[in-house]
Formats: sequence, structure tokens, C-alpha cells
Amino acid sequence: MPGNLCVKCKGRRYCGKEVCSILSKFRMNVRELNQNLKQEFDGSSPPSVFIGSKLDYPNVNVGVMSLPSIKQNAWIYDSPNFWSKENLLAERITDFRKSMINSRFRSKVFDIQKNSSLLSLIQEIGMTNMQADVEVSLKKKPIPRMEFDEHVLPMGSSGQLKNLKVISNPKIPQHVEKVYYDTDLKSREALNYLYKKGLEEHYLSKILSVGVTGLKKNRKLVSTRNSISAVDDNIGRFLLEKIRDYRIIDCCFLHFGGHLGNYYMLLFFPEIFSYELFESVFPRTTWNLSSSVEIMTDYESYSGRKNYAEETAGGYYAARLPILQYLESEKRQASVLVLRFVLPDYDTPLGVWVCRNSVRKSLESESIKFESRENMIDYACNFIKDKMKFDINFILERSRILNEIKKQRKLNNYF
Repeated sequence: MPGNLCVKCKGRRYCGKEVCSILSKFRMNVRELNQNLKQEFDGSSPPSVFIGSKLDYPNVNVGVMSLPSIKQNAWIYDSPNFWSKENLLAERITDFRKSMINSRFRSKVFDIQKNSSLLSLIQEIGMTNMQADVEVSLKKKPIPRMEFDEHVLPMGSSGQLKNLKVISNPKIPQHVEKVYYDTDLKSREALNYLYKKGLEEHYLSKILSVGVTGLKKNRKLVSTRNSISAVDDNIGRFLLEKIRDYRIIDCCFLHFGGHLGNYYMLLFFPEIFSYELFESVFPRTTWNLSSSVEIMTDYESYSGRKNYAEETAGGYYAARLPILQYLESEKRQASVLVLRFVLPDYDTPLGVWVCRNSVRKSLESESIKFESRENMIDYACNFIKDKMKFDINFILERSRILNEIKKQRKLNNYF
């Protein structure tokens, strides 16, 4: 390993440990795993599809993720919300993901508009909400491997696809079929429609990635990485259209919680909507090898953002979504300052879903109410200093939300 550093993901350096516990265990199980890898097999897909973004656009790798054998309850291998609900550890999640094979082939993003039987099968698998049993033929036997990424789920072994056949009878929900056949419905409107029908974001990102929404002339494959943030952002914008018309909350309150080494403090202020995220990445975590805490931040005002959140990237939209869902459920609006703490426990990148579900766990905690903004800020500073030995005063001094609240004059100031 270069420089005695743990190389976890596509040659990138993460936790800085001399020995990676996850990869060490994976190597120990390579012999057992290799026995299950075959060039031809019948397997079960959760269902799961993956559109890779490594190739030069408009080229992409298109793959169906499946187990190397027929297995009941395959859905558990691709179910982030269930993993969070059950508080599964990173090691267990990695075990699920390393068991799956990515049977992939190369395509161009607009090839989805052509009459391709293989891409049609990928779309069918991506649209179904139940496991799909498949017959797979690869060009070569897969080589055991693991790949990790900050945005997408861990990936196991992969192989170049030769032939694919669906051997079960997966059913596609009627409302998903509706948006597939409605080629005059814009993609954003289709996603909002499906969201209102109760589809969770993980399912929606698969639908978007396989190009089954949008105007006929615009339909294309979307990388899984981009589809995740696109869904989080689009649903968020849809919710904000309603939230901006709601009454402002009555008092200051906060929530704190999280899991898998990711913790969020959510501070709600009785102001019109705005949202600000500070990410504090502690040393020896998944992407900070320095000896100091790295700070990243992004912000949006009442009118929203015009460009992509460059510093906090997909985590910005993933963390914002459950907050907006909460405000919409309460029929209220607020200014929300979000403080994320990535601790050394998070030494295995699992994907941006960890941000989304860690915020949900924070919102599940009992809220703490305060008589004033100053009291809440004092509590937050003392709580984090006591729990994490970390002073957040310099972060709060940078906060645009806090600075604007302090400077903004209220209507009653004039009477």
C-alpha cells in the first residue's frame, strides 16, 4: 500500500490506517467468494441497476446488480432505509454488497431511445419494485473485488455482460408504467408524481437513472451518482414550493442524532426558510488524513440556490430532504442551520444515503426547545464541546443564517 496508507476506493486514500479492517476481512474471504463467482449463473437482483460515470461522456457503463444464485429476500442487499431502521453496522452492509455481481456493458446515454432489447431489460429491472431473477452470461469469470465511494453504495465484483435474460415475472407498479408511457410529461413532474404516490428516493433514483421519465426526445441514461442528488434536489424543490407558504415556527428548537459515525445537530430558528450546512470532518475518517478538522459549507436563502453545492456536494441535498419533509409534515417553515460531524468511526464510505438517514435519525430524537436564540446557541456549543471535545464557536461566527438573523430588522422594530 503506497505510503502505508489504506487504499480503499479506486486507488483513493481514506482513513489513513495502516491496516484496513474491512479490506482485510474481504481478502480473507476471497477464496470463499471466488468459489461462488461463475461466468454463467442464475441469480436474483434486489432489483438493482447501476449506471457508472467513469467513462468519457456520453459513454457509460450499464449494469444489473445481482446475487450469483437465486435467493429469497434479495431486496435486503439493496435497501439503505431498512439498514438504517435496523441500525446495521458498516461491516454487515459491506457483506451484503460484496455478495453482489455487477454484470455490465458499455452504452451511450441516448441509446436508451433506440430499440435495444438489452437496455429494455435494464429498464424493466429498474422499474420493478420486487426482486427480478435473471440468467446471466459474462464474457469472463469476475475477479473478486470491492469498490467504495462517498456518493454511491459499495460495489462488489463485476464482469462484462455477454447475455442477460429475466427468468421471473417482475411486476411494474401501475403509476411507474404511467410515467414511462407518458412521453409528454417532464422528468421533474414525473418524479414529483411518483413521490406523491409514496415511492422512496432510492427507488426514484433508479427510475431516473434508467431513462424512463421525461420528454421522449430528452430521455437518456443518467449516472447513478447524479440521479441520487437529482432526486434529492427535485423532491426538495417540490416540497419548498409548499413550505414557503406555511407559517413560521413559534420558537427555537434543536435535534441531535445520527449513526454510522455521522451525527447531525439541527438548529431551527423562527424565521422565513433558509438552509445552511456545515460539515466538520474529523481526522482519520474516510477522506481526511490531516491532523485537523476539515470544514465545508454551503447555503441557500429563501429564494433557493442557482448553482450546485460545490463544497458539500451530494450530502447537501441528501441532508436537506428529510428536513424539508419534516417541515412539510408540520406545515411550518423555518431557517435551519445544520451541523454535521463525521467522526473516526466512519472509516468505510457507504454512500450519500448515510447523510440522508442520519438526519432522519436526528429528527427522530426528542426536540429541545429554547426561549431564545442565544440560549440555543450556548447549549449547542456546550453540548458539542462536552461530547466531541470540539469548539464550534468559529463555525457559528461564519454562519450566514446567524449573521443575517442578527442584522435583519423585524417589522415590530418600527413600532
